[in-house]
Amino acid sequence: MSADDEVADWLPELIALRHDLHAHPELAFAEHRTAAIVAAALRELGLEVHEGLGGTGVVGLLRNGSGPSVGLRADMDALPMQEHTGLPHASRHIGVHHGCGHDGHTTMLLGAARQLLRHRESFKGTVVFIFQPAEEGRGGAKAMVDAGLFERFPCDAVYALHNWPDLPLGQAQTRLGPIMAAADRFDLTVLGRGGHAAQPHQTADAILAASQLVTQLNTIIARRIAPGESAVLSVTRIAGGHSHNVLPSEVQITGTVRSFDAVAQDRIEAALRDCAAGVALGSGTEITVAYTRYYPATINSAAEAELALAAAAEAGLQAGLAPRPAFTSEDFAFMLRARPGAYLWLGQGHAGDSRPLHHPGYDFNDAALPLGIRWFVAVVRKALAA
Repeated sequence: MSADDEVADWLPELIALRHDLHAHPELAFAEHRTAAIVAAALRELGLEVHEGLGGTGVVGLLRNGSGPSVGLRADMDALPMQEHTGLPHASRHIGVHHGCGHDGHTTMLLGAARQLLRHRESFKGTVVFIFQPAEEGRGGAKAMVDAGLFERFPCDAVYALHNWPDLPLGQAQTRLGPIMAAADRFDLTVLGRGGHAAQPHQTADAILAASQLVTQLNTIIARRIAPGESAVLSVTRIAGGHSHNVLPSEVQITGTVRSFDAVAQDRIEAALRDCAAGVALGSGTEITVAYTRYYPATINSAAEAELALAAAAEAGLQAGLAPRPAFTSEDFAFMLRARPGAYLWLGQGHAGDSRPLHHPGYDFNDAALPLGIRWFVAVVRKALAA
């Protein structure tokens, strides 16, 4: 029986597992049920298992003689949003939804562990299976790295994939250098004195100042960043006031910045602070700035990106270089800061289906499961060639 036939033989079992994980989604650092299922599955395969790393992280080790080591990572958490798919395996938890496909990533990596165990003759060294919590904005990768992931389980390189609805099923892309953006968050608080709406001359108008500030923030990328560089600044929330005839004393502004270059990142933050200071001075308000850089850019190392593409081709995928990076972010960036490695986009697009990641109607495409398994296996065979 060929390796592909083996995967096809137990694909229904993998689909059932994926549907179970989808029906029982768990939020960041609360993936207790998922982690327990992962740990039990790895133990059933006879692997060495370590739990609780970086919160609810799980690590499985497949040792196969002396040689280098490679890390394979899958994320486990879901999103705080309501699912609207109407599927039989839809979320049973109100306000929690696997709207990014991490249930599929977890299932694929478990399938790869099973396949690699059956074909030890194809590689020599150690495979580190990394099941990570809290990718969705909570930095679970950083938590695992800070908890000693690579000191306890050395990896010469580390790889991960993400399902990509924008690519058709059967295609895969990655690129050398940046593939996902750094993600920053800003929270601005405009403080006026408040007062009667009919007597604006007696108070510093926080709403007017906030409006001016939003306009200025949207000029930063166009006027402070070189045209050849790529960055995005978006204001996503404004809140202030409770009555039609009261000028509020406080207005809050929240938004995000995405970039790929640390110098541009510094320039954007400095410009944002300058805008806030200028508007405060001109309006007589006080503006406080909280600026948080929560995810760095995801940057592939050259040799590992080439290996990831070669593995995709070996796995039967239509592999190509991504023409440009995405402005979405990914906390696998923290692992790539610690070790060389690469991140791959695995196509899972349905014909005529436009539901993107993080959509309430999104569901992982089960037809992508064997493709991801084959890619993980091919990465190991190339990185740990016997």
